[in-house]
Amino acid sequence: MRDGGSPWTLTVPTGSDTLRQERLTRDLHDTLHRTDDLVVGFHDADGPTEPGRKGADVGEVALWAATTTAAVARPASQVLITLIKEWCAKERHRKVVVTVGDDSVEITGRPDAAQERMVREFQDRLAGNDGPESDDGAA
Repeated sequence: MRDGGSPWTLTVPTGSDTLRQERLTRDLHDTLHRTDDLVVGFHDADGPTEPGRKGADVGEVALWAATTTAAVARPASQVLITLIKEWCAKERHRKVVVTVGDDSVEITGRPDAAQERMVREFQDRLAGNDGPESDDGAA
């Protein structure tokens, strides 16, 4: 998520429970929206909708996230992934699928060693020209 780079797509999988997905996605949006230097919005395949509007077009809800400034103390990907992990840890079975282009990773609140490795590899693939990311187990 370099400045001017691709925004991230964030999806909260809940199986077939569309209303739970919408509730959790809105909660994640509110959590990320309070963070400085992040811009978060709802993906909208059918054009803009009014706040609180529901109806026949209710389907999978997803967010996009991007940074607003170049002056970020830590790499933007590390900040966003840490915020997502903290959000997932609030409630059992929360998870978020993060997608950038054709690459994606699933993040949970209680990651095991294999998932931590997958998240680090995901960050490394995205790091590109963001500079060195020293994520030696810190997240």
